[in-house]
Amino acid sequence: TPLTLHTISRNPVFSSFEDEKEDWAPPHIQLAQRADLLLIAPATANAMANFAHGLAPNMLSSLYLACQAPVLICPAMNVHMWEHAATQQNAAVLQQRKDHHIFGPSESGILACGAEGAGKLMPVDRIVQKTLSLLP
Repeated sequence: TPLTLHTISRNPVFSSFEDEKEDWAPPHIQLAQRADLLLIAPATANAMANFAHGLAPNMLSSLYLACQAPVLICPAMNVHMWEHAATQQNAAVLQQRKDHHIFGPSESGILACGAEGAGKLMPVDRIVQKTLSLLP
């Protein structure tokens, strides 16, 4: 929950535009301006579609559109969602953008829904390694 993340990180947590009431400058803009890298893990099919089509219905996609830093997208979803032509097209669009990197999903494994196949989030240690390799 946002409260758990706030407590553990000792930093503000923004999960919706309703959380942006304390400062005159929107936090999603402030975060975007300070970012050295934007990591989205796990990246859902919905998030990737919003990014690919320039939609900003939520805090994450608004942050993405405002961010000028490199972007690392780590997809995780049901195998059929990952393999769907629309998701594959969205991933291809994102991969073609400057400083955008798609990392994953894992090629096989048991998914949260019980299905087996591609769609599993890459192991966290590999995401950390990839993140570090992309930082300036």
